[in-house]
Amino acid sequence: MNHPSRTILLALALLGLMTVVPTRAADDDKLSQILIPGEDWQVAAQELSFADGLSTDADGNVYFCEMRAKPPAIFKMTPDGVKTKVGEGSRSGTRRGPDRKLYAVGTNQALVYDLATGTSTVLAEKISTNDLTVSAKGLLYLTEPAKNQITLIDPMTKDVKALDRGIKSPNGIGLSPDQKTLYVSDYGTTTVYAFAVQPDGTLADKKALMTMKAPENKPTIANGDGMTIDAAGRVYVTTALGIQVFTPAGELLGVIPKVKSSNPMSTTFGGKDLGYLYMSHGDTIYRRKVQAKGALSFETLK
Repeated sequence: MNHPSRTILLALALLGLMTVVPTRAADDDKLSQILIPGEDWQVAAQELSFADGLSTDADGNVYFCEMRAKPPAIFKMTPDGVKTKVGEGSRSGTRRGPDRKLYAVGTNQALVYDLATGTSTVLAEKISTNDLTVSAKGLLYLTEPAKNQITLIDPMTKDVKALDRGIKSPNGIGLSPDQKTLYVSDYGTTTVYAFAVQPDGTLADKKALMTMKAPENKPTIANGDGMTIDAAGRVYVTTALGIQVFTPAGELLGVIPKVKSSNPMSTTFGGKDLGYLYMSHGDTIYRRKVQAKGALSFETLK
């Protein structure tokens, strides 16, 4: 004879399975428009000191910084994996600009590297840099976690302007393909913010648009770090759980699992036709072929 309490517990367990399985299947279905069956992370570069600051160009070359090399340096990696040094310094963020130059931030500086001549120019100093993005107009948007601030730099005038000081730990940053929206991940919470970009480059209409999943042992901190955006406007954020993917409206499509137990740092599209998603993970850079394509906009102009 079944005990009534056991019957109830069994029914609750079955109900739990019925709710969990469809949700997991729904997440997989949402990512199916991005991931390719049978494709997984592959090593693109390994035995690095510590890779960060991934970005790309229209030819699919990936730029990154060897942060802990002696001395630290910026490299360009072709879709075939050939690496060439293009600059010096420890830079946690890099982006190509519409002028074909490479912009970077790190060690309290913002700089521009002329890839044709191999020279670099300091645009700003004494800033608490973390990451950056570059608009089609050539304006630099920086995250400064120590100041809880988003900063705007005009490379032509070297004018530095504080735009927002209300995010706990601003980190990853990116612009939508149409240049109308700026996204910023908060490393210290689970929020990705969205701002409306104004004609003069300033920001308005701040929204807590996306909510990142966080580990069970730290449910309020997702460690939202690097960011990239695809041609459809979807936002990819490296987090403690892996790369979380959101629609432009803020819906979480799912989490692309990470490879190592440590947190991935930065991400970008690159490779042939910008059809590969790259991820820096400590001493290794991984990539995987996907159905999505990188945005051919401000950071990928030839």
